[in-house]
Amino acid sequence: MKSVFIDGQAGTTGLKLRSMLEPRGDITLLAIDPAKRKDPAARAALMNQADAVFLCLPDAAAIEAAPLVTNPDTVILDASTAHRASPGWTYGFPELSADQRGEIASSKRIAVPGCYATGFIALIAPLTRGGWLSPSTPLACHGVSGYSGGGVKMIDAYESDDRHAWLDSPRQYGLSQNHKHLPEMTRIPRLNIPPVFNPIVCDYFAGMLVSVPLHASALAKRAGINELNDIYSRHYARSRFIRIEPPPSDGFIPSNALAGTNDLIITIAGCDERLTLTAAFDNLGKGAAGAAMQCMNIALGLDEAEGF
Repeated sequence: MKSVFIDGQAGTTGLKLRSMLEPRGDITLLAIDPAKRKDPAARAALMNQADAVFLCLPDAAAIEAAPLVTNPDTVILDASTAHRASPGWTYGFPELSADQRGEIASSKRIAVPGCYATGFIALIAPLTRGGWLSPSTPLACHGVSGYSGGGVKMIDAYESDDRHAWLDSPRQYGLSQNHKHLPEMTRIPRLNIPPVFNPIVCDYFAGMLVSVPLHASALAKRAGINELNDIYSRHYARSRFIRIEPPPSDGFIPSNALAGTNDLIITIAGCDERLTLTAAFDNLGKGAAGAAMQCMNIALGLDEAEGF
């Protein structure tokens, strides 16, 4: 039996993690007195009892919380942006490379990827790391997410009885091109320049599409749809959660089809000259709580797919 503490379980990711962990017979969730949930001493006591601690906190709070863990055997899994580029922290995307799963298994400090970043990295890292795409290639990334990705405040706004009419339509944001996921979207696939990133939030709860349009001529080696399918199939051959599928027969890729799962589906569409690379997944699953639990399973020596 492994013990787990969630620091920040009132937020969207924390609540999702709790709902995923509570039914498990191999996990004991450590509970804090609600009156002491912001008390550093009370939190630290539980953190250092736990086999694994999830930080489901704003960035600044996660930076303050991490040093509270002094037990060398406790695994910290940070779901915030705070440590995704920090030395000593392992990036929590097991499918990134042949060695990444092993690095997560031996790490005590794991930074869980961002939701949009998960889709972009899943699409681009196999190409840049495999020599198919130059790190200097200018790229664009389009993302569509359910409103749960905006946290409790956004959920309340969308589910309010007197919400603004503008929430009925898709809304583009991140207009300054300084989105918080851009550093990891650049660093992890080993790009020299950040992509132009266009995120959009829509009126549904959970699910995400991340797409990268690509001219085939941008590839270092000639590759069409069939070749790219082979590249991704080889890269993700060992994955329990990522698979490659052809475009749906009706010509539409729904953004909420994988809500409630830890799956991620890659689809390559287009023609031999112009391609669209698309990753479909759940922003709360593989894009947040699901990825965090998957990494916890690996780090604690449990079956990677336990609890899904």
